[in-house]
Amino acid sequence: MKTYMARSEDIEKKWYLIDANRKTVGRVATKIANILRGKGKPEFTPHADTGDFVIVINADKINFTGKKWSQKTYYWHTPYPGGLKSITAEKLLNEKPEEILQRAVWGMLPKTKWQKRLIGRLKIYREGTHPHEAQNPEVVEV
Repeated sequence: MKTYMARSEDIEKKWYLIDANRKTVGRVATKIANILRGKGKPEFTPHADTGDFVIVINADKINFTGKKWSQKTYYWHTPYPGGLKSITAEKLLNEKPEEILQRAVWGMLPKTKWQKRLIGRLKIYREGTHPHEAQNPEVVEV
């Protein structure tokens, strides 16, 4: 008996819709990362691309637990000397709420050649509408 090994070409990609309204960031990000990798599928293979597309709506209504809105800080570097920049989660929610969820999912994906391809399948929108109705996304509860 041979072991089945999935190939990226043979996997059919599906679309999933997640409503982030009043959901905790970490729980939503975990669910998204698992769908992007395809871990819920029986044909999951770690070295093959078996994941699906994910659409997230209402990203501006996402929630943190505790005092993370004022205490959690996101850092990044510019290419200039002394270019360390930072922003709190509360300010980032007002400016770019999609970035909070994208950074959480990015940290949960494996640091391999697939990481950029997987995050490219994540579509995050701050309102409750999205332009992907033609793909007939399947609603997923978190």
